[in-house]
Amino acid sequence: MSKPDHAGVRIPPPLCFFTFLAVGILANSAWVEGRLAANYLTITGALIAAASFVYLVLAAQKHRSAGSNVEPWKPTTTIISDGAYKYSRNPIYLAMAVFYVGAAIAAGSWLALLLLPACLYIIRHYVIAREEAYLEDKFGSEYLDYKKKVRRWL
Repeated sequence: MSKPDHAGVRIPPPLCFFTFLAVGILANSAWVEGRLAANYLTITGALIAAASFVYLVLAAQKHRSAGSNVEPWKPTTTIISDGAYKYSRNPIYLAMAVFYVGAAIAAGSWLALLLLPACLYIIRHYVIAREEAYLEDKFGSEYLDYKKKVRRWL
């Protein structure tokens, strides 16, 4: 019986980030209280979220242009090592985390910020670990060499 050609990720990363963010915002935020956060928080958070969204889209487009899948439950066809992937092995997850921070700041939700490490723990151990094992198995030394050159996050 052959192994499936995907990382076996069971938790969609956007859903993980959204769930933790939503719990934080719903439990503690200016938005739930029916108001905006302080202007400086709203503006700062919105700018952070917008910049990270652009970064996320560019990193995802890199997958498309390389002919590979963005979704971790589909096969990876190539190791991408240029663009954002020259600086981070996980630029999409990094962008999701930064977007999360921006949204939490814009909402004035300190609880959401406090929940981020738990979210990142799940992403690291239940998503990235599976992806890395899959990529090592599929691409061998090509991926191991890439891992030596590029950090997981930044």
